[in-house]
Amino acid sequence: MGHKINPIGLRIGISKDWKSRWFSDKKLYGKTLLEDFYIRKYLKQKLRPAGLKSIEIERSVNEINITVQVSRPGIVIGRGGSGAEIIKDELKKLTSSKISSFSVEDVKLPELEAPIVADNIASQIERRIPYKRAVRMAMEASMNKGAKGIKVRCAGLLSGANTIGRSDTMLLGSIPSQTLRADVDFAAVDAKTLYGIVGVKVWIYRGETKI
Repeated sequence: MGHKINPIGLRIGISKDWKSRWFSDKKLYGKTLLEDFYIRKYLKQKLRPAGLKSIEIERSVNEINITVQVSRPGIVIGRGGSGAEIIKDELKKLTSSKISSFSVEDVKLPELEAPIVADNIASQIERRIPYKRAVRMAMEASMNKGAKGIKVRCAGLLSGANTIGRSDTMLLGSIPSQTLRADVDFAAVDAKTLYGIVGVKVWIYRGETKI
């Protein structure tokens, strides 16, 4: 049997950094971790139309700095920055600490970011577009933008209701799974359809990084 591991978790501290950076007292650790969970849950739901890549949370003494990377920052910022202020006000209700900054960064090549590609495929499956067509279009777009390899796995009731659940994997190029210097991005997203949940996993190999 194969032993699967998250490609990002394998490379944390080597070629990738943590998404949450803070230190907490033992008594407050659970409360702080739960705050992070609710902040991420809210932002993932709110910023899905903007093409969310990542959420980075950095804490100091009673202060939180939040950075989001999206492919369409205009949707988040809004007219005159009003959208960002509304999100910041909502985030204040989820934490007891002061939110000192909420910054939005633009993603230059969304076709090479696994979370954006996976969410794009999942949203098409939810709109009843055949999964093979959605996956094929996403894979070709990534390879055209310079990806060295891309792998997509879909699992669930792929043929519709009243069928047997199965998984289907498609691969273009190569995905080195154990090379630590390989820059492999990974994401897993659920597509919520009328007949159940279809899981979408995406691996994108973008070349090698210097360790």
